[in-house]
Order: sequence, then C-alpha cells, then structure tokens
Amino acid sequence: MTTTLDVTPLSGVLGAELRGVDLAEPMSAETLAEFRQAFVEHHVIVVRDQDLTAEQQMAFARQFGELDTHPFVEGQAAHPEVLDVITEPDDRVNFGGGWHTDVTFLEEPDLGSVLYAVDVPPVGGDTLFADQHAAYDALSPTMKSMLDGLVGIHSAGPQYAPGGTSTKSKSMRTKNADVAERRVEHPVVRTHPESGRRSLYVNGAFTIGIEGLHRDESAALLRFLLAHAVQERFTCRVRWAPGTLAMWDNRSVQHYALHDYGGHRRHMRRVTIKGDRPR
Repeated sequence: MTTTLDVTPLSGVLGAELRGVDLAEPMSAETLAEFRQAFVEHHVIVVRDQDLTAEQQMAFARQFGELDTHPFVEGQAAHPEVLDVITEPDDRVNFGGGWHTDVTFLEEPDLGSVLYAVDVPPVGGDTLFADQHAAYDALSPTMKSMLDGLVGIHSAGPQYAPGGTSTKSKSMRTKNADVAERRVEHPVVRTHPESGRRSLYVNGAFTIGIEGLHRDESAALLRFLLAHAVQERFTCRVRWAPGTLAMWDNRSVQHYALHDYGGHRRHMRRVTIKGDRPR
C-alpha cells in the first residue's frame, strides 16, 4: 500500500518524526523512497508507537542494505546482528555514553543504525544527535581549506581494548579485545555518497589522531573540532518511549546516549546497516 508520510522536524537543524507508516510491514517502493529521502535530508528519523519483534526490526533495516555484526560486542544468540543495549539500575556506565559516530574504526563504517526502545526509565535516557554537515558548514573558509585532505586515525582501542570504556558496562558482553587497537584512516571531512554534502568525520570515542601532524598539533586540532562539532546549535534531542524507533545516518551525525536515570533499567535493541568507505 502506498502512503504519504507525515514529516515533522524535531529541530531547526536535524531530525524528523514520521507518521503514517507501520514498520512491522514491508514498505512499498514509493513509501521506501519517501522514507529514504527524509532520512538523507533530516539525518535522524523517529517513528513512534511501533510493535516490533527483533525479526521485524531486522526486516525493516534490510530494506536499506545488508545488516552488520558488531566486531567487539556480542549480539543475540539467535540473531548476532541484534544488540540488546541494556543498562541495569546499578550500572555506573552505559553503552553509547559520550559523543561518537558508530564504528568508525571499521574500513567501511556502518551506513546507519536502527534503535528500538523496549524498556525505558520513567524519565531520562534521551539521546542527543549532532549534525556534522551543519558543523562543517559553520567553519571558516580558511579552516575548511586547512582540513581538506587531512586524514584521521581511528581505533576501537579506547573503547574495546582491555580496560576500555565500553568493556566496563556490566550488561554488555564484549569480545575480540586483543585486536581492538588496530587502526584505520578516514578523511577528516567526508562527502555524503547520496546528498553530496560535506561533513566533519572525527569523533571523541574512536578518532585518536590526525595523520601527518605532530602529536601536540593533532591533539590541539582534534580538541577544537570535537568541541565545535557538538555545539548545541547543531543538535536535536530524542525522548524515548516503549515502541519508539529511531534510525540515524552514521555518515552525517554524532550521537550521545545520556545516562541520567540511575536506579532504573533501560533496554534498547539495535541493528546496523553496512556502509561504504568514507571519501
């Protein structure tokens, strides 16, 4: 069945809430094209009041590409592509806390992530998103010129090597810590393969340096870029309820899962869609 989606922006810079679609059913070609257009334009799509099994969530995500399996976090036994992202009431750290772009330590980082709320605290646990196109556009011409051609060094080590931040989440089982220190290189400024827009492509979780700069030069430039990239004027905020699904474009946003709900449980279910090599 063909539908016309109701698209309501979440902020003046990114994010949109969609109505008029049941994600438990396959979308028609026309609706899928509408959804994809909204996804590329708004970068973060929120659809509420959905009733999805893990299989239905996977089927929805497969309409956008092949699913990925996280190299350092154990997925469901029946569906390795599905991560149960759980924070227990007594957890001191949460998975996804801190600004980051998912899996930039991969040669071909994921296109997007699809997160579904199973159980959320009565208040708190929102997710913040920052538009990296807007962050790049706000830079001076001189800074843009300086960044062109620079290459960032990315690694899973800070998060997934022994003692890494993400290994301290009691409810998430990590693996392959012995290879987490491997490094990959991506442009500091990438071009979106669908829209052609340019964006910053560094993040505090996985970008560990900039190729060709002295250590202090690299650290200083990264400090500036990481702070600039997540200024409030580039952000939107998603408040969760059971049955809420959000899909975001890892090619153009950073996100931050807030942990302001100590004493309560939060259970989200995540699948990711394979992407291409940043250029």
